[in-house]
Amino acid sequence: MNDRIAQLESHVAALGSAVVAFSGGVDSSLVAAIAARALGERALAVTAVSPALAHGELEGAREIARSVGIAHDTVTTAELAREGYRRNGSDRCYFCKTELYTTLAALAAKRGFSALLAGTNADDAGDWRPGLKAAAEHRVVNPLLELGVRKEEVRELAAQLGVPSACKPASPCLASRIPYGTRVSPEVLEQIDRAEQEVRRLGFSVLRVRHYGEVARVEIGEDELPRALGPDRAKIESAVRAAGYVQAEVHDRPFRSGSLNDALRIV
Repeated sequence: MNDRIAQLESHVAALGSAVVAFSGGVDSSLVAAIAARALGERALAVTAVSPALAHGELEGAREIARSVGIAHDTVTTAELAREGYRRNGSDRCYFCKTELYTTLAALAAKRGFSALLAGTNADDAGDWRPGLKAAAEHRVVNPLLELGVRKEEVRELAAQLGVPSACKPASPCLASRIPYGTRVSPEVLEQIDRAEQEVRRLGFSVLRVRHYGEVARVEIGEDELPRALGPDRAKIESAVRAAGYVQAEVHDRPFRSGSLNDALRIV
């Protein structure tokens, strides 16, 4: 067995039992797989359901939980009830994660689980992550971060364990498509989701629809960008307008995760 997997299992086994904050992305999927191996029936993966969850993500999470052998449940979170989240300042993720961990902590206490686990990895520590403050306040254990496991290694370990999402593109909450300072609402989240679904129907897999009021900027992954800027450009723009945007444009630079954080000046 890989030494790194053994280290992670030992780290998680020491907790006794745990609820895993489980989105179905590769990071939380690896943590769920480790928890299933280390804790067995004393581990539970929980997916938060809210308007910020992209279409298809819940179904994908259920399939992954079945594949890695961990019990799975859902909770409904109400981050939109928090003004700090709706206001969408640079600390939006703090309010989102506070809602998530408060809800999961209540579930863990009710069902007798001793710890909360999340999938933050070591690379995340180098980005703007206000959600880490919420995690610390709720004593969330981040085994990947704590053992220095970076994103590339996460995917390698997930592949070794046969986790179906080992190569899955990241799919953070829909609010991450909205520039800081633009208020978050259920209607805007739904519009973004519809637009991204329409673009995926055209055969694109790595993308973001950035919301700028009546204007949408579509960012496409590097491998698929030539097609998006060429023969399918008009189809993409038409599909996004069908979701309710007045104007749509395909960005000429490839999608890059966290690009909206470039506007922040972190001292």
